[in-house]
This record gives sequence, structure tokens and C-alpha cells, in this order.
Amino acid sequence: MNSEQLEYFKELLNLRLKELAGEAERTVSGMTNYNDAFPDPTDRASLETDRNFILRIRDRERKLISKIKEALERIEDGTYGICEACGEDISEKRLIARPVTTLCIDCKSKQEALEKIRGH
Repeated sequence: MNSEQLEYFKELLNLRLKELAGEAERTVSGMTNYNDAFPDPTDRASLETDRNFILRIRDRERKLISKIKEALERIEDGTYGICEACGEDISEKRLIARPVTTLCIDCKSKQEALEKIRGH
């Protein structure tokens, strides 16, 4: 992968990292600004359901943040875009679709097929 492509992916990953950090900040400030005095238990339950949903999303985003940081480290150490399983280059199309990926499409397909057989 040439330096121009690496710079493109570095910018893409950093932009996504900033977006996720902003979402997390809005969630924290939004949850601390709620007035928790609900006379109707149904309203309270609805709020709690919404909060739990948002927290599940943020937890998934937290995991994505970790993957983004790992991808940025791979860019720095020169291993970005190389499949962890077979050592071949990961296609640019795949990296554009999923910039944090560590497996080429063939290895990922094999992994998913094995998971399906195992029932995971």
C-alpha cells in the first residue's frame, strides 16, 4: 500500500474516532441532564429502556474505538492492509468498507463458515 493510500485511511480512521468520541460526550451530558422525577412509572420505564439501548450502542462503539486505535497502530508499524491469517494484501475495496478489518475477504469468509458450523 502506498503512502497516499495509508494517509487516506489514517484520516478516515481519525475522523471516525472523533465522531465516536463526540457521540460518547453527548451521551454522557444527555444522561446527566435528565430530570429523573417521573410520577408515572411507565414514563420512567420508557426512559430506562431508552438509556439501556443507548448504552448498548455506546458499548459497541467503545469496542469500535479500540479497533480503530489498533488499525492506526498498524498504519504506523507498516502492517495495515495485510491479512493476519494468510499474510496477503487486503483489497482496497474491503478496507474502504471496513477500515478496521484484519482479515482479507477469503479468510473472513472461512472464519464465518467455521463459526456457522460451530453454531456461534
